[in-house]
Amino acid sequence: MNTSAVHPSAVRPSAVTVIGLGPMGRAMAGAYLDAGYRVTVWNRTARRADDLVARGAVLAATVEEALAANDVVVLSLTDYAAMYAILEPAASALEGRVLVNLSSDTPEKAREGAAWAAKHGARHLTGGVQTPPSGIGTTDFNTFYSGPRDLFEAYEGVLKVITGTDYRGEDPGLAALYYQLQMDLFWTTLTAWLHTLALADANGISASEIRPYAAETLGGMGQFLDFYTPRIEAGQHAGDVERISMAVASLDHVVETTRDSGVDPLLPAAVLETFRRAAAEGYEEDSLTRLFEVFGRGAAA
Repeated sequence: MNTSAVHPSAVRPSAVTVIGLGPMGRAMAGAYLDAGYRVTVWNRTARRADDLVARGAVLAATVEEALAANDVVVLSLTDYAAMYAILEPAASALEGRVLVNLSSDTPEKAREGAAWAAKHGARHLTGGVQTPPSGIGTTDFNTFYSGPRDLFEAYEGVLKVITGTDYRGEDPGLAALYYQLQMDLFWTTLTAWLHTLALADANGISASEIRPYAAETLGGMGQFLDFYTPRIEAGQHAGDVERISMAVASLDHVVETTRDSGVDPLLPAAVLETFRRAAAEGYEEDSLTRLFEVFGRGAAA
């Protein structure tokens, strides 16, 4: 099917191919089966498809067969390198396919991937899934998408079988960028929580005991985001609420407590070094939001 120009009402596929059957790919294939789609699957380790085949999916013997089976091909792979490794040998079968690439990678690699797909006659939508496998199959969570608007609009119904949709624009790299922004926040926050648990445990406080206090602290972060966002956008970093000098003193106490407890201080020490860097640049009496500009200038020399 020629998808170079499509209208949303003109595309109502009832079949998809899913390539990559890790936990996320299996959940996606399962969601399509539950929605009544005919599903073709392929994975390097074929036995991962056993449960899906038992539910009615078709296991393709080759990548070429998986691509030929359906116009819409959902990729759930580790990264774009895996996409090339799997699809490059079968590139002749990409003509006319719609690749919904839900593999994680950088914005630039997403752009390169879209160009590579176009070179082989396929059209590419970049996706960034904002839920673990347990959230697949509902619209409680969204997936970022970017790429040709007409392509997104034409297949939005197919995409909504997986999750809700959040279209970010024509640039293929945008969905990957928005996804990596969320991962930046997620992984650093989760790691900070795990460090807090280790510090608590070293002092005889269980994870269950500290959990409600940690949840309260994290739950209150929204009000900080609401308060500081307009100030950051206005370039206002007045230290009328808190100051970097205060943050240096406070986090220094955290690092000292961590060392005294026999816990690795690497994480809070790295953050403390960032605070000290900002203070050394003359911002000690400014708000911590000044770090927005400090970070933006790149790594310290």
